[in-house]
Amino acid sequence: MRNRFVHHLKVLGWFVFMLILIFGMTPDLFAARIKDLAGIKGIRTNQLTGYGLVVGLNGTGDKDGVSFTTQALANMMEKMNVYVEQSGLKVKNVAAVMITADIPAFARIGDKIDITVSSLGDAKSLKGGTLLMTPLKGVDKKVYALAQGPLSFGVPSSANDRDSHLLVGRIVNGASIEKEIPFKLNGKKQLILSLFRPDFTTAKRMTDTINASIGHNVAETIDASALRLRVPDNMVKKNVAEFIADIETLSVVPDTRARVVINSKTGTVVIGKDVTISSVAVAHGDLTVTIDDDPQNVKKESLMQLSGTSTIGELVRGLNAIGVKPKDLIGIIQGIKAAGALQAELEIM
Repeated sequence: MRNRFVHHLKVLGWFVFMLILIFGMTPDLFAARIKDLAGIKGIRTNQLTGYGLVVGLNGTGDKDGVSFTTQALANMMEKMNVYVEQSGLKVKNVAAVMITADIPAFARIGDKIDITVSSLGDAKSLKGGTLLMTPLKGVDKKVYALAQGPLSFGVPSSANDRDSHLLVGRIVNGASIEKEIPFKLNGKKQLILSLFRPDFTTAKRMTDTINASIGHNVAETIDASALRLRVPDNMVKKNVAEFIADIETLSVVPDTRARVVINSKTGTVVIGKDVTISSVAVAHGDLTVTIDDDPQNVKKESLMQLSGTSTIGELVRGLNAIGVKPKDLIGIIQGIKAAGALQAELEIM
């Protein structure tokens, strides 16, 4: 008997220890690195586009009436010292395409990037085709990359999907960087840290964390979406990249608005942790829901009763328990929001 009591005592002690450990770690579990919450202003990807030709198609290319395809083909042949009449070209095996790509920040000459190739004319399919060398330009009309290679397509999910989506293909590592986008870090005395999701509380927490770790007055909150970073004098000339690396690995607990997201097509409801409901009564068809702390305000015909401090999560679980359909659930949540009783943002996808 004593051994059993001791065993239960040990189990209880282990359980209490685990609870203390879990609750003690809770703040860190919700922390995120600054690099996942914000980025340095000016350090970003840039878009490239180009017009080219895909050849080697099995009769699924543009028709003869697509003039820009025949013109592009004639111009290409002329550059190769082959002179042909545009009217005499047959382009069933050729298709005009637009190429799009993103060039990352600090991309160097010779680096490879993926490209997307999309049909521009009336081709039936680009499957089996090869993109000829095409210059990719930025908004300044300068060439930053060259693209070329055979197209690849995703694996069809079913037999019915086998012949669809063949007008847009990808080429992995299909373009090589030929010109770098200039961006210098060294020499900058100030940087702007831009939050991906603007929030005053998160910005203030970032400022406090950076100042506590790097040094006082290094960071300053500008507004909900940006912080001003003052680069220390000993890092301005050579070590700005190290300064950024020291900051972006710091952990901050982000703050978010209370939000309910509803997917009207699938009936999925995603609820934030701080969502609450005020006192309200809802009548939806044969269903009546009353949320109130005072029992005298609860209608007798209510099929479901909750206190005024209930959360939207408790409401959803209760409605699901009594068999409410997703469509009706969405209608009830929308009605509660319209009545001003839902203390959260409502986003419908």
